[in-house]
Amino acid sequence: MTQQPDILCIGSVLWDVIGRAPNPMRLGSDVPGRITRLPGGVAMNIAMTLRRFAMVPALLSNVGRDTEGDDLIGAAQRMGLICDHVYRSDDLPTDIYMAIEGANGLIAAIADAHSLEAAGDKILRPLANGALGSVTAPWAGPVALDGNLTVDLLRDIATSPLFRNADLRVAPASPGKAERLLALLGHPSATLYVNLEEAGLLCQTTFASSADAAAGLIARGARRVLVTDGGQSASEATGNDIITRVPPAVMVTRVTGAGDTFMAAHIASEAQGMARDAALDRACQAAATYVSGEIA
Repeated sequence: MTQQPDILCIGSVLWDVIGRAPNPMRLGSDVPGRITRLPGGVAMNIAMTLRRFAMVPALLSNVGRDTEGDDLIGAAQRMGLICDHVYRSDDLPTDIYMAIEGANGLIAAIADAHSLEAAGDKILRPLANGALGSVTAPWAGPVALDGNLTVDLLRDIATSPLFRNADLRVAPASPGKAERLLALLGHPSATLYVNLEEAGLLCQTTFASSADAAAGLIARGARRVLVTDGGQSASEATGNDIITRVPPAVMVTRVTGAGDTFMAAHIASEAQGMARDAALDRACQAAATYVSGEIA
């Protein structure tokens, strides 16, 4: 029998192809470095971190029935992730993300998540057919949802009875897709996890700090938000109550996946009963440890 998950991770599950150079880079740089292929995508990154915090996630996504897809599912299962409910498409290839990082951070990235978008609501079938829930008995646990889904599907989720009992934890896939989250901004059970740039895009302005951004999102209609600003600060706002923490100072060796690590660590901390300030502290520490390269 399929193991019962603690949390559902809905969104992109793909291969990350990351090129990293130890020196600063600029447009047109051609430098030596390392290129790796790792399981990735926002939903996958969150699920992998949740597993490290002893939670059991189930993935809801699209993965192709190609060699890349078989390899990806195998890697996820070896990490202890539940893949029984992943939609395996016969005609859509497995998605891929490619990024270039230098010592000065992310230089450029391309996310090819077209198969996930094309699969649409097929990835949500287990929430309706009784495998994980139904209209009469909807899933009642936490859900980590990412902005790689289409705007139409996010709008459907915002009003769907399948999610009426869920604790929605929502993250954009990237600043370029942040505005897709407007569909969920006022959802009564949604907690948004965004960085400073994404908060500005949602509010159509710029913010000087994570605390200012958190306050701006609450004023815009969000119920609860967490805003990160790299190594500067992270803030959590519930209504008008805002707390802020400064992450530990570390040497940055990678950036792709840091926000997903922060989000997963925060979700796991709250699931384990930690108080607001302790959960925020732990999430900041987890993200700092990740960007320092200490987690394989």
